[in-house]
Amino acid sequence: MDKILVANRGEIATRVFRACVELNIQTVAIYAKEDEYSVHRFKADEAYLVGEGKKPIDAYLDIEDIIRIAKLSGAQAIHPGYGFLSENLEFVTRCQEEGITFIGPKPHHLDIFGDKIKAKQAAVAAGIQAIPGSDGLVTDVDEVISFADEHGYPIMIKAALGGGGRGMRVAYDKKQAQEGFERAKSEAKAAFGSDEIYVEKYIANPKHIEVQILGDSHGNVLHLFERDCSVQRRHQKVVEVAPCVSLDEELREKICTAAVHLMQHVGYVNAGTVEFLVEITSFILLK
Repeated sequence: MDKILVANRGEIATRVFRACVELNIQTVAIYAKEDEYSVHRFKADEAYLVGEGKKPIDAYLDIEDIIRIAKLSGAQAIHPGYGFLSENLEFVTRCQEEGITFIGPKPHHLDIFGDKIKAKQAAVAAGIQAIPGSDGLVTDVDEVISFADEHGYPIMIKAALGGGGRGMRVAYDKKQAQEGFERAKSEAKAAFGSDEIYVEKYIANPKHIEVQILGDSHGNVLHLFERDCSVQRRHQKVVEVAPCVSLDEELREKICTAAVHLMQHVGYVNAGTVEFLVEITSFILLK
């Protein structure tokens, strides 16, 4: 592999380009019209306009045009960065169909962990407790209200796909649930190309603990311990602290073991992160 296209922009793309330079790999950037003078465009060896005539976010979600540019430039692989198409199963499938390597999880694992509902189902099958949530997608606000009536407020309305704090709304009453449902759907559609939504019980002020995982094709899975990602703004992590100073050794061992067990259960291959919400001495899977 000697040429990689990065299907992202800004600092995310620039970091990948920097790593490619160190590995003596040629790089290809894509940019929306509005990003014509963005720094990442000039950090790559080649740069191509993507999604001509489309809005900036829609341009970076244009699967067919990204595939076209990859083939035109001779890139053998595509690195999605994070956000945008990084968890989009259709994109991974199209890369496979065109003989382009997708730098990320296998389609099977992306199908599970790119969809938060399927990820929770996998966790439950592996014997790991998950946050109480809707039994699948919610298609209208009445289902959201019904869930809240059963489980009580506050609730979290969330995009099934994507991440990065987008497509998420906390509701403390019926009015906020109604408004949050519409806003979460529209934000998810704009950011990830899908407006699929689910709902779960909102856990107030837990510790947000992530465990870094590495898995290989021989069935080996190991963890690189945990980090505390509790300091957030608008559901976006601001500071990460490792190790988490508030965990005792027993709870740390249980959390890291649970993360490894989940990834072994699904046969995960690649680098990944398992996220937990921790309250004093107990923990539940976040995603």
